Amino acid sequence: MHRPEVRSFFHEPSNTFSHVAWDPATMKAAVFDVVLDYDAASGRTGHASADAVIAFVRAQRLDVEWLIETHAHADHLSAAPYVREQLGGRLAIGEHIREVQATFGALFNAGGGFARDGSQFDHLFADGERYLLGSIEALALHTPGHTPACMVHVIGNAAFVGDTLFMPDYGTARCDFPGGDAATLYRSIRRIFALPDATRLFLCHDYPVPGRDGFVCETTVAAQRAGNVHVRDGIDEAAFVAMRSARDATLKVPQLLLPAVQVNMRAGHLPPAEDNGVRYLKIPLDAI
Repeated sequence: MHRPEVRSFFHEPSNTFSHVAWDPATMKAAVFDVVLDYDAASGRTGHASADAVIAFVRAQRLDVEWLIETHAHADHLSAAPYVREQLGGRLAIGEHIREVQATFGALFNAGGGFARDGSQFDHLFADGERYLLGSIEALALHTPGHTPACMVHVIGNAAFVGDTLFMPDYGTARCDFPGGDAATLYRSIRRIFALPDATRLFLCHDYPVPGRDGFVCETTVAAQRAGNVHVRDGIDEAAFVAMRSARDATLKVPQLLLPAVQVNMRAGHLPPAEDNGVRYLKIPLDAI
């Protein structure tokens, strides 16, 4: 099986990994889940994190074909439109983004000017869709549960799993966002576990775990099946749902949920400027 090269970038304020994957034979590349810097206290945005990705792509002389969002993130703002301006490529997400847009378009009272058909993206992946990254065969898998629009992208012997799974010692994604469901996530993870054991899994997040130094973004199907504390082999769906539901009930709302989803449902574009030339993010009160 073809092996793409992968370079990962860590955004510590949001514990997010972005990845650049490329075919060494053709130098065609995909960029996953690139982050826009955002300071919640001041409302200032920045591009330092995205610029590091751009600099790497240019230094390696890669040709970006895809800018892929694994889902509509709730913990960071996407910088995909900015990266597309600099490097080209098609901005893509799973076709179930329409469900996310319908839910959050209503929450933010986004009005008729906000399309809920996914048209802000250049391409919407369908479940089971096959495509190429250069000469490497790729496959998009719909893996809902954390959000309705989550996708895993299998590129050769590597899979980019978004928030479905974390490192084995940390577990799995929460399922209490609108459209989330623990039983659905369990079944999505079993689809990932059906990939070959040696498949490299590249994660979107890592968090501090006692006894482990540093942040890690790569594991394997075999390691997850053997050791994931929430969903390893031998843990059935009912036990997972009970654990996940109890755990989710204790979790706080992510700090950047409301800013992030407003931007990410727009494919990383900021809301349109108002008549004074300023863009605003809305904070709905007592609504979630």
